[in-house]
Amino acid sequence: MKRIFLKVIVFAFIPFFALSCDPDNQKDEKEEISYEEKARRKTHEATLKYLRDDIMKNYYYWYDQVPNKTYTWQTDIYDYFDALLVKQDRWSWMMDGKTYMDSETGVLSGTYGVALGQPKDHYRDYGVYIRFVYPGGPFDLAGVKRGWEITAIDKEKTEDYLSTDAQGFNDLFNYPSTTRAHTFTFRDPEGNTHTETIIAAESLNTRPGLVKKIFTADDYPGLSAPVGYFHYLSFKADNDVSGKSMLEDITEAMDYFKNNNVKTLILDLRYNGGGDSRASDLLVSYLAPASAVGQVYVKRTHNKKLSSYDAETKVKTPAKAIEALEGDDVSLACKPDSPEFEHLYFITGAGSASASEMTLNGLKPLANLQHVGSVTYGKPNGMYVFLYPEHMAAYDKNDYSGLKYVFLPICFYNANGIGQNIPDTGLVPDNKRPDDLYHDFGVTEDNIAACLYHIVNGTYPDLPEAKPQTRAAGGIDAHLNEYENNKNYGLYTVKPDFF
Repeated sequence: MKRIFLKVIVFAFIPFFALSCDPDNQKDEKEEISYEEKARRKTHEATLKYLRDDIMKNYYYWYDQVPNKTYTWQTDIYDYFDALLVKQDRWSWMMDGKTYMDSETGVLSGTYGVALGQPKDHYRDYGVYIRFVYPGGPFDLAGVKRGWEITAIDKEKTEDYLSTDAQGFNDLFNYPSTTRAHTFTFRDPEGNTHTETIIAAESLNTRPGLVKKIFTADDYPGLSAPVGYFHYLSFKADNDVSGKSMLEDITEAMDYFKNNNVKTLILDLRYNGGGDSRASDLLVSYLAPASAVGQVYVKRTHNKKLSSYDAETKVKTPAKAIEALEGDDVSLACKPDSPEFEHLYFITGAGSASASEMTLNGLKPLANLQHVGSVTYGKPNGMYVFLYPEHMAAYDKNDYSGLKYVFLPICFYNANGIGQNIPDTGLVPDNKRPDDLYHDFGVTEDNIAACLYHIVNGTYPDLPEAKPQTRAAGGIDAHLNEYENNKNYGLYTVKPDFF
């Protein structure tokens, strides 16, 4: 890439202030600056110039509206990046090199391996529940499941904790200590109490495929054929720390469904914030019917400077999609043929963003597809990934030790093959349903059950009843791990041909 591989913005500009009004003191101060410090300042200013003049004024979708912001060696690069964004851009961001590479290889640092939520929108419940747990993480090893409620931490009731120190409660999960053990009290869906003492992991290797299952009539009466379920957390295409391609979570799931003669698939993207187009292209090649091969599923439109690079991506067969990936130095051990799905069900939520929305939007005109769940995030565009410094030879050898920053500005907009855009307000489901945080992923979970009900009956069931609100909102509104509220959320990156 260049190397291009993937809310209110506040700009705090730090002006240059002389250290003294005395010219002699200024001279002495200048003389005291070391050669290394002078070089550092010069390099920092060169980085800011590269960001503004090379990236933002050429590749940024709103390149002609980028303000000509000045800078000095004291200018914070994160603040400067934000200052270059146009007002309507709530999607672009940058990060340090290590954080980006960790995210691409599935590495979480200092984590309990858990995502939390509050079923407040429909259920009016402000308790804190487990959204999902990463396999092999501290909560998973302690036996904790989705649908469990955290009722206390270190014997302090969750409600009291949030009322007195909501930020401290949030920080416990977002920035956990890996040296201190905390005692958690849980209530499971059956009403049983569990108490576990858990220490956060220093590092956890995760995979994008969270759950894959097959439901039969033994699980859900009335099913006449097996139904597949795949919960896919993020579109990742790089190798993990062991060297295994993240794409194999897709191919292994498809192999599993093909071997079990699955023709109807429930794809759960409710917490999937997007990712790499190589993963979405591969997934689409398996999901789309044979009749869609060769048809356009996404159109990308750039700024005027790059309009000659506007492109259409067509549906490939899985074999052709894998062949293209291998031409890009991707190695896959599992290469199944298509299961040839006849019916697709997409489950989404407010956290379904970017590549998730593009996949759904692209397939809807091409496949027999039903959309269930909550309105999606609303990210109709994508990024190119700029690695800085541009140590291309090292990056080609997978040596990212010199990578300092990664810039991810919006560079193009997406539409499907018939020109339908993704609204900024998100894609609206055919059957709107709240996220059911009271059950694990299975036939009793409301969104999955609604899909199965529709498969059997051809209609959707009524919404579950909202619970009487017994806890006032106020200070117990946790906003825990609500990724969709994070500025750095929603990723769709493409490796372009012109870099």
